[in-house]
Amino acid sequence: MIQLKKPQEIEKLRKANQIVAQTLDFLEENIKVGMSLKQISQMAEEFILSKGAKPSFKGLYGFSGAICTSLNQICIHGTPNDTLLKEGDILGVDVGTLLDGYYGDAARTLPIGQISSKDAELIACAKDALYHAIDIIREGMHFKELSYALQEFILQRGFVPLRDYCGHGIGKTPHSEPEIPNYLRAGVNAKSGPKIKNGMVFCVEPMVCQKDGTPVHLNGKWDAASKDGLNTAHYEHCLAIVGGRAEILSQS
Repeated sequence: MIQLKKPQEIEKLRKANQIVAQTLDFLEENIKVGMSLKQISQMAEEFILSKGAKPSFKGLYGFSGAICTSLNQICIHGTPNDTLLKEGDILGVDVGTLLDGYYGDAARTLPIGQISSKDAELIACAKDALYHAIDIIREGMHFKELSYALQEFILQRGFVPLRDYCGHGIGKTPHSEPEIPNYLRAGVNAKSGPKIKNGMVFCVEPMVCQKDGTPVHLNGKWDAASKDGLNTAHYEHCLAIVGGRAEILSQS
């Protein structure tokens, strides 16, 4: 069952997500060539704690880092390690917070110095797909229609969505119903399943691959990459449905 949040709950979620957005802004301004992924995770953890929140990914399902640091071919759930950033890398940073019992969650893929035109297109696809989804979300729309719209946007840009992963509901738990894949499974009617309603809060997160959306894992169950071995991109916002439209909670 997809929970409907009361206005005061949405405000608590907004506060948790504002710290996520501030953390992402901080990382975007301060990440530099030569930093290690562990160093970046530690920077993020210290920043989140300074805002009175906790890094909600730390220890979640056994994850070791404070944030996900997904480098180049890693699309999501990248584990912070001693790898050093170099010029031309692209880095996905996925941040979660816990504040007063409510969770925040958002992500961006950042260019490290000068990147290739293909990687710039890849990042733009993930970001633009997210904002396209936000623009078209309406009360009464089926979640599967949203998944189909994300898929078509990504395909029209010449890329493919990562499969087997999805956006999700969020509230007093970090992940809940609904699941929101970035594609419509074969043979499924887009006008079926649950509909979007006022009071719902969920995360939409396009995960974009270049040629093959089949996931492979490079570190146990973490570090989800594309089977094609090429670079990937990921963007995410936490949204509340208010007045029939999507309102971004994860912005500063």
